[in-house]
Amino acid sequence: MNLEEHYTTLYNTSIEKIKNNTYDIDSLIESENDNRFGITLLLRPSEAAKTNIQQFLDELKRIDSDQYYYTNSDIHITVMSIISCYSGFQLNQINIQDYIEVIKQSLIESPNIQIHFKGLTASPSCIMLQGFMNNSALNDIRDNLRENFKHSTLEQSIDKRYTIQTAHATVVRFKNKLKQKDHFIKTIERFKDHDFGSFKVESLELVYNDWYQKEALVEKLFQFEL
Repeated sequence: MNLEEHYTTLYNTSIEKIKNNTYDIDSLIESENDNRFGITLLLRPSEAAKTNIQQFLDELKRIDSDQYYYTNSDIHITVMSIISCYSGFQLNQINIQDYIEVIKQSLIESPNIQIHFKGLTASPSCIMLQGFMNNSALNDIRDNLRENFKHSTLEQSIDKRYTIQTAHATVVRFKNKLKQKDHFIKTIERFKDHDFGSFKVESLELVYNDWYQKEALVEKLFQFEL
């Protein structure tokens, strides 16, 4: 996959929907009755990168504070959604240690993964950072996870929604109609090629999570050092 082309296509299609008022508003994001949970293997950006991200988000908040902006504690890159969130899923339905063992088998030696956050992309419901990988190690781990879970008897829904190959991070979700849409879009376009920084991935986290990875609802199950 050519990541740059993929991100650009996604951006152009989604920004057009925002301009035409055909973007998606998430009605569940503040709901106390949302009981969609799953388990995810993820990685988290460096503090320096998160500081740069928040400076960008602060500009958007000044234009429209009624959208959902990710806090530093919630910003992440999904390595693999192992059990995609669904209503009613609970940890007592699975044996966590079995999942930890399969993930350990899927890791590779000295992956030396670095992520470069440069520019923005979008979907009809959110704004995302473009993440670029320095080598194939992250996708090699993903391929190992696919293969190893496929040959296990464990509950999993890998690739059921889509086959993940990117290193994007969602930072804004639309929870209300955009109040100053033109100003909002102009700011997005100003940051379209902004350099948010690079970082080395030192560890991966297995977490029990809600749909939005809200810190108050996330439970870290295991940390894998790379």
